[in-house]
Amino acid sequence: MEITVNTYGAYLHVKDEMFDIRIKDADAPNGVRSEQRAAHKVRTIVLSTGTMLSAAAVKLALKNNIDIVFVESDGHPLGRVWHTKLGSTTKIRKRQLEASLNTEGVSWVKKWIVQKVDNQLDFVKDLKKHRAQHADFLNDKIQRLEALIVSIQSLEGQTVGDIADTLRGLEGTAGRLYFETLSFVLPKEHQFSGRSMRPAKDAFNAFLNYAYGFLYRRTEKALMMAGVDPYVGFIHRDDYNQMSMVFDFIEPYRAWADESVFRLFSAKKINKSHTEAFANGTGIGLTKEGKALLAEVFTNFLDGDAIRHKNRNEKRGNILQLDAHAFANQLLGE
Repeated sequence: MEITVNTYGAYLHVKDEMFDIRIKDADAPNGVRSEQRAAHKVRTIVLSTGTMLSAAAVKLALKNNIDIVFVESDGHPLGRVWHTKLGSTTKIRKRQLEASLNTEGVSWVKKWIVQKVDNQLDFVKDLKKHRAQHADFLNDKIQRLEALIVSIQSLEGQTVGDIADTLRGLEGTAGRLYFETLSFVLPKEHQFSGRSMRPAKDAFNAFLNYAYGFLYRRTEKALMMAGVDPYVGFIHRDDYNQMSMVFDFIEPYRAWADESVFRLFSAKKINKSHTEAFANGTGIGLTKEGKALLAEVFTNFLDGDAIRHKNRNEKRGNILQLDAHAFANQLLGE
């Protein structure tokens, strides 16, 4: 379970050895509504700007191996409080740095981007099954995505820097074709003009940005639990002064966020109450209702039904953690 505290003025503290969330509510007795959660059922606590928590809540979280994440309004993490017993080892981090500077890093980056585009391709193929009227349009996109995968696989270099520019170009082209496809098959009122990031220019991108922020938090945690340094990236090493490996490793799993958001819009479950324009007029964000809806749907998508993975049935959230451990083990040659 994830506790998300995003109501302005809400206060998370401890009562009777349980997390207690106090929220101002004019209809509740004494003007305050209280919600309690058992610590052993909680995996993550997420707090937005304008919320508060007590030292006792931090202590209870640390005792129960619960990470506390502070996020911006669009869901992207600002920082987190962790227990001191991480799975990290110096040996993994040394091997990670070595791999970032040789052909091993090239292999990993190609693998992640190919898997990302392949997942996008699978999603487009799945769309085609239920939209025969768009067969010609979708077939064209499928063929072009397949060609891009072949081009990415054929790239060669001694270091990631040797292929970085070409790889980004191919990945960018795949992304443009992919999101053109998603927009084309959506109901007209939800169609959008390409990706817009922080701030979003439309409702679909606002939901997608928040979903990526949610997935970013889960990816960061999975890497840290596996002992991987989230700051030592391969392809994003020179582009971000932040957790570059999280941006690298998240790529194959972005399709999970895409699918969850697409389902909401294609099923017409999104309305005007879920988004709002920023006060400065620069873009669109999610309302409290929109964030709650997406958090519920995406959490169920990750931790609900199992899918087939390496000859086993696994929940998507477990797959992310297993893959992070597998990455660490392969760095160590195990």
